[in-house]
Amino acid sequence: MAKFLVQKSKPLNGEVVISGAKNAVLPLMAAAILAEDKCIIRDVPDLRDVEVMKEILASLGSEIKEIEESVLEIRTEKIISNEADFDLVSKMRASFLVMGPLLARIGRAKVHSPGGCTIGARPIDLHLKGFEALGAEIIVKDNYVEAVAGKDGLRGASIYLDFPSVGATENIMTAAVLAKGTTYIENAAEEPEIVDLANFLNKMGARVKGAGTDTIKIEGVSSLGGVEHTVIPDRIETGTFMLASAITHGQVLIRNVVPDHVKPITAKLRECGVVVEMSDEGMYVVADQSELIATDIKTLPYPGFPTDIQSPFMAFLTTVKGASTVIETVFENRFMHVAELNRMGANIKTEGNRAMIQGGKQLEGAQVIATDLRAGAALVLAGLVAQGTTEISEIYHIERGYEKFTEKFNSLGANIFRIED
Repeated sequence: MAKFLVQKSKPLNGEVVISGAKNAVLPLMAAAILAEDKCIIRDVPDLRDVEVMKEILASLGSEIKEIEESVLEIRTEKIISNEADFDLVSKMRASFLVMGPLLARIGRAKVHSPGGCTIGARPIDLHLKGFEALGAEIIVKDNYVEAVAGKDGLRGASIYLDFPSVGATENIMTAAVLAKGTTYIENAAEEPEIVDLANFLNKMGARVKGAGTDTIKIEGVSSLGGVEHTVIPDRIETGTFMLASAITHGQVLIRNVVPDHVKPITAKLRECGVVVEMSDEGMYVVADQSELIATDIKTLPYPGFPTDIQSPFMAFLTTVKGASTVIETVFENRFMHVAELNRMGANIKTEGNRAMIQGGKQLEGAQVIATDLRAGAALVLAGLVAQGTTEISEIYHIERGYEKFTEKFNSLGANIFRIED
């Protein structure tokens, strides 16, 4: 199994270009099967999750070509299977996102229980409740779920989500675009990735309004056509590099950023004394101007502070002056990185969904485990300022979500080595 060796680095300096968003591209790829014509998606990151989604789509009947670097062409003239392969689904939760498009296009979808990062329960019942409201029959077995549309296909409905789940919002949107009549999704997720999907669907000929608010209106159409679309930049990768500059007291220019998408991260870093400024070139994150101090964070669904940045931000908070509290409201079980950071000399205590951090610690290199994707990023950030060498195992979690990870970091002056064990 491959590992990262991270050595204490100088303040990061230079510029980095943010890739297309992992959490946007996967639903876009799934939605491409709604059309018989070709869909071209640009700024596709080169990630393991994208490879898995390509394999899932190919197994359903899509032809997929990489027509140039980071540009995918997906054509699905005919769907040959309504079932997503178990081995592929078990590798990645987002494979469940093919369910809505399959149900819309051929009236049946069968997906084995999804895999991916083990953070919290992340139930799929909200997705199924949405499909049921649209008129599908749901069959739940031990290891798979199936949705079957009625004789007359899906029909529009008003659907209230008990929690603004991103995946459920996306799956219901893609199921509803070809349904008869109008669908309303209330308490919908408001994430930028939802807006990106709505823009993609509307370019295909769908009628989706209100994405980015808590109520989405979808007027069903009879068919959808091909599309060309560029994926939005990855706001979580943006946040990770903002924190990398902050924790090392560096000066980094981050290109390909949508400032609105990272507002809560920007606000919290400014509270800590980090300078964050936008220019025509991109976002400057400068952390060598003054002593940095602690602040409290509480994760919330968008537009609140993103849960995906909670663990990297916590790594940063262990190093700055003062005490801070982190409250996690989105996923239970998302403090698995705490034990690893403490192994490196941090002082973090947890109580339920709350973590109390005594900052100002000099971290020490240690052998640690990336328990999930963002926890892995947090450990890399900690390793950049820890004395000695930090050895991080199970890095496949990190490589699932960050494109050219070591290359981008090392171009800023970090010392990160990938070794095959």
